[in-house]
Amino acid sequence: MNERPSAPFFDQLRPRLQRIAYRMLGSVAEAEDVVQDAWLRWQAADGEAIDNHEAWLVTVTTRLAIDRLRAVKAERTQYVGTWLPEPLLTDTAPSAQDQLERADELSFAFLALLERLSPDARAAFLLREVFDTDYPDLARTLGKSEAACRQLVHRARSQLQSGKPRFEVAPDTHMQLLQGFADAAVRGDMASLTALLAPQAELIGDGGGKVPSFGKTLVGGRRIAQLYFAVRRRHAQMQVEVVQINGAPGLLRFLDGRLESAQTFEIEAGRIVRVYSQRNPDKLAGLSAAWAARE
Repeated sequence: MNERPSAPFFDQLRPRLQRIAYRMLGSVAEAEDVVQDAWLRWQAADGEAIDNHEAWLVTVTTRLAIDRLRAVKAERTQYVGTWLPEPLLTDTAPSAQDQLERADELSFAFLALLERLSPDARAAFLLREVFDTDYPDLARTLGKSEAACRQLVHRARSQLQSGKPRFEVAPDTHMQLLQGFADAAVRGDMASLTALLAPQAELIGDGGGKVPSFGKTLVGGRRIAQLYFAVRRRHAQMQVEVVQINGAPGLLRFLDGRLESAQTFEIEAGRIVRVYSQRNPDKLAGLSAAWAARE
């Protein structure tokens, strides 16, 4: 008899399922809903008819995430301003599985790039490139031929290639530059802020229509520096913390005691070339709670 594994089996697998769903959807809450739905379907399924429970759960989670992504992609066309993923605080010690997955495959910039892909292509690329799924398993998961899966992955690589950072930055260098930028922001040091930003740097913000934000990308290092300078001038109580966000150094900015934004950065040749600023309060709620729990 092929009995269903106990609940601890699912709890052990849950982090992997959560990682798949989060990378597919860019939302913690939606990923949790998908994983919970997978749990309910697993409980309702005939355990004796399932040969490999882990593979079954990965398949169901992936297909549920694809369906959910198709729905939210339509919703995101009506989104106010630029849509950016929900940030994750990742200061905790990484698990063995996390260590196998490269930090750049969880990064804010990477998740934003994934928005270019169709749901099927996103699933194929993530399962193959991030979770190292072989093509026969990938074909079974997506319900497609191996040839079709290879084509999906190839096209996804090509679509993402142009948006990848051209240079990799050592973690220590990234952290030191960000610490310098945070210090300059707190001091309101316009000269230092400008020096740390590339002349054609970009700032991409997401307010979700809940708080003021730029409707399009702000371009120009000096203009971005002026924005940080103006925020400092308006708020006497400003705190900036350097933390790990989505596996890379980032900043949490608190204004008047409230988390106002989570910021991640792309760096080239020792200067900041792109800032992603998540300001939508709905997308900051989970991160704010995680930060409060550390205090």
